[in-house]
Amino acid sequence: MTRGSDYRLVVRRGSRCGGAKVVTSMLTTGESRAARFGFIISKQVGTAVVRNTVRRRLKAVCAEALPRVPEGTDVVIRALPASADASYAELSADVNRCLDRLARARS
Repeated sequence: MTRGSDYRLVVRRGSRCGGAKVVTSMLTTGESRAARFGFIISKQVGTAVVRNTVRRRLKAVCAEALPRVPEGTDVVIRALPASADASYAELSADVNRCLDRLARARS
C-alpha cells in the first residue's frame, strides 16, 4: 500500500489484533487482487537504522505469510517500540498469531 487514505481506511474500519511487538489491522475489500501489506513504524521505535531493520523483518514475515492471507485483503502492521529489540522469530510469531486470529474472526 502506498496511499495514506488506504492506511487510514484499514486502521479505522478493519479488524484489529494487538500483540507485544506489533498491532495488526486487516480489512477485506472483496477485490480480486493479491493481498497488500503496509507498515507503520514511528520514531518511537528507534533510530532510522533500527526502524529500517524492523521494516525489513516485517516485510520478510509478510512475504512468508502471503499465501495464507485471502485475496483482496489489506493488512497494516504498526510496529510498537518493543519491536526494536525483537528477533525475527519473535516478530514472526506475533504477526502470524494476529493474522491467524483475524482470519478466524473473519470467517
